[in-house]
Amino acid sequence: MTGQGKFFDRAYDLENAEQTRRLYDEWAASYDEELRAAGYASPARTAAAMAEAVADKAAPLLDLGCGTGMSGEALRAAGFTVIDGTDFSAEMLAAAETKGVYRKLTKGDLNTPIPARAGDYANAAAVGVFSPTHAPPEMIDAVMALLPPGGCFGFSLNDHALAEPAYEERIGALVEADSVEVVSDAYGDHLPQIGLKAKIYVLRKR
Repeated sequence: MTGQGKFFDRAYDLENAEQTRRLYDEWAASYDEELRAAGYASPARTAAAMAEAVADKAAPLLDLGCGTGMSGEALRAAGFTVIDGTDFSAEMLAAAETKGVYRKLTKGDLNTPIPARAGDYANAAAVGVFSPTHAPPEMIDAVMALLPPGGCFGFSLNDHALAEPAYEERIGALVEADSVEVVSDAYGDHLPQIGLKAKIYVLRKR
């Protein structure tokens, strides 16, 4: 796979958000080709889980860390029609723009406040986003705070994120507080060609 060693190996060995941003800027041109060659399954899996959970697919949905738009394409194919995207890589956003599936694209760093206000979106997604240097566990709380009661947040936690207990601990704390219900938490393929799996969560706000 072209560039697999150059980008895949570095993606899971980053130390801070700035390193992550630079890597994804560099990766944008070949990202789709490399991820598809690795069998990238999480966009379609997340979109399918969200489609099962959400009745009104015309309600606005925010695709956090949308990257080159592979997640947006999957959400559109699953029936969602009003999708906005945000990402911290200008190069990734430029690639996403070419997909023609987003109403609006915004640059934003997921280590800082999400570029949206409560009530702007009925639902949200974050595919392949969660990692300690890219999106912290607290982002789960921040997203749920933006959504209305009944709103759903679909996201993936790959094996690397699942190895960090803080992510599922945050989910557990929200469930224990009766703030959310877990609609889906299926474990399966993420990047099967490199043996990486992921759990696809859908949380519904109570």
